Amino acid sequence: MQLDALLDPYGGQAAHGRKDQTSHAWLDHELDMLNNMSRTLPPIFLLVSAFLVNLTLSRLVALEREQIGLLKALGYTDGSIVLHYFKFVAMIVAAGIVLGSIVGTLLGLRVTGLFGDFFHFPFLVFAKAPDLYVIAGALSAAAAAIGALRALREVVKLAPAVAMQPPAPPVYRRLLPASIQLDEVVSQPTLMMIRNIARHPVRAAFTALGMALATAILVVSLFTRDTMEQLIDVTYFLADRQDATIGFAEKRIENVVEQVNRLPGVLAAEPFREVPVRIRHGNVERRITISGRPAGADLRRIIDVDLRPVALPETGLAISGMLGHILGVAAGDTVELDLLEGARRTVTMPIVATVEDYFGIRGMMDIDALRQVMREAPVVTSVNLSLDENRKEDFYAAVKSMPTVAGVALQRVSLANFRKTVALLITTMASIYTGLAAVIAFGVVYNNARISLSERARELASLRVLGFTRGEVLRILLLELAILTLVAQPPGWAMGYGLAWVMKTNLAGELMRVRLVVEHSTYVFATSVVVLAAVASAVVIRERIDKLDLVAVLKTRD
Repeated sequence: MQLDALLDPYGGQAAHGRKDQTSHAWLDHELDMLNNMSRTLPPIFLLVSAFLVNLTLSRLVALEREQIGLLKALGYTDGSIVLHYFKFVAMIVAAGIVLGSIVGTLLGLRVTGLFGDFFHFPFLVFAKAPDLYVIAGALSAAAAAIGALRALREVVKLAPAVAMQPPAPPVYRRLLPASIQLDEVVSQPTLMMIRNIARHPVRAAFTALGMALATAILVVSLFTRDTMEQLIDVTYFLADRQDATIGFAEKRIENVVEQVNRLPGVLAAEPFREVPVRIRHGNVERRITISGRPAGADLRRIIDVDLRPVALPETGLAISGMLGHILGVAAGDTVELDLLEGARRTVTMPIVATVEDYFGIRGMMDIDALRQVMREAPVVTSVNLSLDENRKEDFYAAVKSMPTVAGVALQRVSLANFRKTVALLITTMASIYTGLAAVIAFGVVYNNARISLSERARELASLRVLGFTRGEVLRILLLELAILTLVAQPPGWAMGYGLAWVMKTNLAGELMRVRLVVEHSTYVFATSVVVLAAVASAVVIRERIDKLDLVAVLKTRD
């Protein structure tokens, strides 16, 4: 306050610390968002990886139960058999850690370069710290170990005499009343597929769950792109619709709005007044700017979460929803304001409304009410303009001749800079996570298809011997995969929406927030990736069925 008083005769504005500087605030915000994304999405990937390891190893143990029983009967201990399977998992984890370290280093260099360009750092080095790779590898290994525990426990529980016997065949019972004959409606291969799903509901449910998780991580990875585009639409096309804003070096009498309105190319002009204040409630304090705008402002509007314009009350203060959350206040409460301009004093103001906005934390008032609080004549600090596209050059030339103009902010330039910097950083990270999610989606679907073929190889070979063609055998297997893939999509969408809500909550900060927006195209894209993974898996499975050695398969299971 003493520094403010000292600088006031020289035109100094409210002094503020480094943490309130725009560049510093953006740097902190970007780093916080990056940190929050790293705490939100990677655990989801690790969870899916653990589930995938568990699913693969569990079905592998079930497939090799006779061999496990024989090894136990020959004297092999549970520990040695568990170690055998653990080595299998360890090899996969080791390969994943090596590949992940290489890809992670390349992506780290890319993200570091983006941050260096955005903030114009003289240098920004991606530190290849050994502890970083050790922690990442340890987390990956821990996820794989957790996923393998349940399957390895089944190895220990298997008794040799029981394990060496083939599993009891499933008991097939009539699914529907005798009056309903499915074989008259669907083909025999389709009926066999339906019965197989019905007789193994747990296995089918886990298979569908794996595919649903694959869809979910694609949805949450793509969510960031959707919400950034929505943020741009709301901010630059619904709320701040002005083409340009003229800022003055000092406060100007309100009749300057009429002068600006007569400049060439100006279609409409609206006054805007900003006052820096410290807002306080209890022991919580923030430095913000209160913006005053006229009733019925059309160029620079306040938009709520339902995308509707908000009319400011004639008296009292409206604040951002985030600011209300920080201060712990709502409509009806009162706050203290330290006015940092003009006659510096402290006033008490009632909160009349909280508005959900997406940039910064701020207060909003009717411009006449703000004038009364400041005890000043009608003045403005800037003017928002709507311009004729065909006369912008004439407008620029006229503005240059106005000595009191401190600068002109163009909305299209602001939008271009936002897309080039902030949105690029966020969507780049989203693209990285989307690529990883697509790889995991393919892994989940292919793994299920491959293990299903291994489990049913004898059954499929028997059908071939009985006269079924390769196409019919393939249809039995792949139609089951197709049905489980489609059934998994709605739960996957729901889980993806829930994870998007978690991510949206974690990304919220004082400088910028996002809406929970998941476009229909995102669900379509996520499902398309999973379906394409299923198609690619089907192509590989078809080749394996074509090369299926019927004699060898039937002999190895006797």
